[in-house]
Amino acid sequence: MSPLKAVAPDGTFTTEAGAPERLLTPGEVARIFGVDPKTVNRWALTGRIPSIRTPSGQRRYRENDIATLLNPTR
Repeated sequence: MSPLKAVAPDGTFTTEAGAPERLLTPGEVARIFGVDPKTVNRWALTGRIPSIRTPSGQRRYRENDIATLLNPTR
């Protein structure tokens, strides 16, 4: 995974390769999977779902990682 360059106010960031990606909040991921946001954070703590930390310590999830979990053949 590429390191983050900068996170824009709309939740997107640019990787070293210059490709824009979107970061999802625990609430957004929870809605996708139909679970509570605390469950999403527990999954991240146990390694079931990849996450990153913002400089302020909040968890965020790469949209591409979530899409891969939903459709592993992608």
